[in-house]
Amino acid sequence: MSAQTAIPDPSTRYRRTGQRGVNTEMLSWMFMRASGVLLVILVFGHLFVNLWLGEGVKGIDFAFVGGKWASPFWQVWDLLMLWLGLLHGGNGVRTIISDYARGPRLRLVLKGLLYVAVVVTIVLGTLVIFTFDPCPVGAEPSLLPSFCEG
Repeated sequence: MSAQTAIPDPSTRYRRTGQRGVNTEMLSWMFMRASGVLLVILVFGHLFVNLWLGEGVKGIDFAFVGGKWASPFWQVWDLLMLWLGLLHGGNGVRTIISDYARGPRLRLVLKGLLYVAVVVTIVLGTLVIFTFDPCPVGAEPSLLPSFCEG
């Protein structure tokens, strides 16, 4: 004979345990909504300036990026897109790993790899944005932004 599983009575009321800790999943859910809205604004602003106001895709070259990143405004804009995009995407992948990874060890390994990849990409992207030299020595002058000395 098979063992029966106890089915809780639906009329039973559950009492609160009194725990008032931080609900990380709720914060994660709220972050996804807020970062999603900000990302839509940042990405469409990025596309509008780079493609519609400029010469389109053919106008995006080293000089264009160098000219944009000479301005702290565009550095911060692109930095926000980088950080929010990676954190938003990483949080989404974390949720997928939590939902679909079968065992706790596999879940731990996959989340560890995800966290390392997100952190490394954020650090490298941030370094590129803030250490980018729009006027490298020895570069072809025709490829450089107009504010570089020839």
